[in-house]
Amino acid sequence: MAKFNLNINDKSKEVEVDAATPLLWVLRDHLNLTGTKYGCGIAACGACTVHLDGVAVRSCQMPVSNIENQKITTIEGLSENGDHPVQKAWLEHDVPQCGYCQSGQIMTAVAFLKENPNPSDPEIENAMNGNICRCGTYLRIKAAVKTAANS
Repeated sequence: MAKFNLNINDKSKEVEVDAATPLLWVLRDHLNLTGTKYGCGIAACGACTVHLDGVAVRSCQMPVSNIENQKITTIEGLSENGDHPVQKAWLEHDVPQCGYCQSGQIMTAVAFLKENPNPSDPEIENAMNGNICRCGTYLRIKAAVKTAANS
């Protein structure tokens, strides 16, 4: 076991875990930040997406020991009141059905729009590709990303 000082949602958190522990399990099991979901465990579905210094990463395959002095943002830290433009667009377009993948979808969309604030439809589709929605709300996801880009 090793101690790690992490900057999560603009707060300093210390955890004592095995160095190989994936960030996902540190967040969920040790810090009770359960908005980040376990989907596949192999970084293929996107349900576990968080930001490291603003970049979308899959936390299920990111060992906590690989995170040095980076700012971690989870869905809980995206907006204090759930009023980030992407979150508002998600509600406007009634994107969630079961909701399981939505935190990963939102975190991916936020990082993408930061890099590309005026995307085309193919750019949105490409950026969101790899975030799996079992309910198939892809058209609503794309519409919400477009709305958020225009807000």
